[in-house]
Amino acid sequence: MEKRSIKAWLYLLPAILFLGVFMLYPLVDVFIYSLEEGYNSASGTSFGIGLYNYSYVLHDEYFLQALKNTFILVAITVPLSTVFSLLISLALSSIKWLRNLFQTVYFLPYVTNTLAVGLVFMILFDKTDHSLGLVNMLLGLFGVNPIDFIEGPYIAKMFVLCLYTIWTVMPFKILILTSALASVNENYYNAAKVDGTGKWRIFTKITLPMISPTLFYLIITGFIGAFKAYSDAVAIFGTELNVAEMNTIVGYIYDMLYGEGGGYPSYAAAAAIILFVIVLTITCINLLVSKKNVHY
Repeated sequence: MEKRSIKAWLYLLPAILFLGVFMLYPLVDVFIYSLEEGYNSASGTSFGIGLYNYSYVLHDEYFLQALKNTFILVAITVPLSTVFSLLISLALSSIKWLRNLFQTVYFLPYVTNTLAVGLVFMILFDKTDHSLGLVNMLLGLFGVNPIDFIEGPYIAKMFVLCLYTIWTVMPFKILILTSALASVNENYYNAAKVDGTGKWRIFTKITLPMISPTLFYLIITGFIGAFKAYSDAVAIFGTELNVAEMNTIVGYIYDMLYGEGGGYPSYAAAAAIILFVIVLTITCINLLVSKKNVHY
């Protein structure tokens, strides 16, 4: 048994080294940076060790705005994108002869450049002196006054950002859910039909439990991806996200490092650790919930 154990650890050694160098070490390094008060990146010196960086970040109005935007984005986009993807996947599963074609069509946004899709959304929603934009033209047909979705009210801008995020994440979820639905054993459905079971009961008692591991995976990765959102906002509102009040936590970290008012790695590190704690907490909660609701 000892030889087998040593052999197993040798097989795992490359993966352990990779995770240690590229994941564990950077995390520890960032945590150390976050505790160094008054850190000077040029000289590599600091005034001392403490929690001032965390206090500064948690009281920074730009970070609080970014935190608010990120939580709204997560709360809206993750549930809606998952539900819409499931509905579309169910529809695709019912038309098997066109399933491959529609899978390809729905997957196209996922392989399209993020900034390119963002530019299209900006053109559709942007209201300028020369054009109202296609969306405002359509709203005008129903008597709705033009809305500036890009530089206007906060709610309008958040609506565009959420819609864009849902649009970009749905293709991957549709592809995964369609595959999960196709893998469900047909014998379960045939037995339910013989017993005269209704469609809704078949869906809740057979389909959902059978694809629950896939749904759980998509929800977990959806939360993590939404908390890391940044390029979505840049694609629509540009790089001046603080001015537009549409910054995210990752955008705040980037600004602290490389923005016009950047050069503060300690503040960026503190914000990164806060983001890590938030994501870890949400993930742990999901894992606890999954124990009762996910059927493996």
